[in-house]
Amino acid sequence: MSRAVVFAYHNVGVRCLKALIGRGVEVALVVTHRDNPNENIWFASVAQVAREHGIACITPDDPNAPEVVEQIQACQADFLFSFYYRHMLKAPLLAAAKRGAYNMHGSLLPKYRGRVPINWAVIHGETETGATLHQMNVKPDNGPVVDQMAVPILPDDTADEVFAKVTVAAEMVLWRSLPGLIAGNAPHLQQDLSLGSYFGGRKPEDGRIDGTAPAAQLHNFARALTRPFPGAFADTTAGRLLLWKTLRAGIAAPAARAELYSAESRLWLRCADGGRLAVLEAELDGQPLTADNFAERVAADALAL
Repeated sequence: MSRAVVFAYHNVGVRCLKALIGRGVEVALVVTHRDNPNENIWFASVAQVAREHGIACITPDDPNAPEVVEQIQACQADFLFSFYYRHMLKAPLLAAAKRGAYNMHGSLLPKYRGRVPINWAVIHGETETGATLHQMNVKPDNGPVVDQMAVPILPDDTADEVFAKVTVAAEMVLWRSLPGLIAGNAPHLQQDLSLGSYFGGRKPEDGRIDGTAPAAQLHNFARALTRPFPGAFADTTAGRLLLWKTLRAGIAAPAARAELYSAESRLWLRCADGGRLAVLEAELDGQPLTADNFAERVAADALAL
C-alpha cells in the first residue's frame, strides 16, 4: 500500500483527498488551513473529512517550519500531494516523500500558472480551462505534467460554476492517474512555459470596474468576481455600485464611460464601445438596485461608472 502526506484545502482538496482514500492510499497526515473568520467560507472542509476518516490533521501557520518538516519526514511517505493548499512548499518538504511531490492545479498548464487561475481565465474570456496534476519543484506550477482534463467555460458561466466543473475534473484526473503513479509508469511531460503566463492573487480592491472597458470585458469581469467572491464594483456619485449578474445584450450608442440606466422594466449598462449589457442583479450602497427603484435611488437618467 502506498503512503501519502496530503496538503489540502477547499473543495478540490476535499474531493482529491476522498479520491486518495477511495484508491486505497494510506494517508498518514493531512495538513490544512484554519478557516479565517474574516473570509466567506463557502467551500467544504478538508479537516472534517480527515476527522471522519480518523486521519491525523494539523494546521500550521508555516508548513515549512523545521518542526513541521520533521513531522512530515517522520511519516516516511511515498508521495506528497498538494490540493489547493495556499502556501508554497519549499525544497525540504518536497524532498520528504520518497517517490515525489505532486500538485493539482486549476488550469490547463502551462496556462494560468499561479494564483486564482479560474477567476483569471473567466476575466480573460477563455472558453475552456481545466485541472492539471503535475510534479512539484521549488518554482510554482512548472513541474512535469502527469495528466490534465479540460472543461468548457460557457459565455455566461460564473467563476463559481467553472470552479464546480474544475473540481470534478480534478477528482477524475487524480483518480485515473493514481494507478500509474503507484505503479511507477505515469507519464511526466515537461511544460513549455512559453505557452502560458504566471498570474498573482487578487484582493477585493482588484474588483474595481474600468468604466472605459468594452462590454465583453465588463461582462467577463462581473461574472468572474460575482458571489461567492467580493464582486465587481464602481464608486459612483450615488454610492458604491456592485454588478452581480449581467448578460450581453446587443448594441447601444457608445458612451464616454459605461452608464447604467433603466428602460423596458430592466437595468441596462451602455458601454464605451457601444455594446450593451442587461444587468440582472445589482446593488447600490448595500441595497438591491432594480429598474423599479432606479429613479428613486439614483435621482438621474443614467449613472456613470
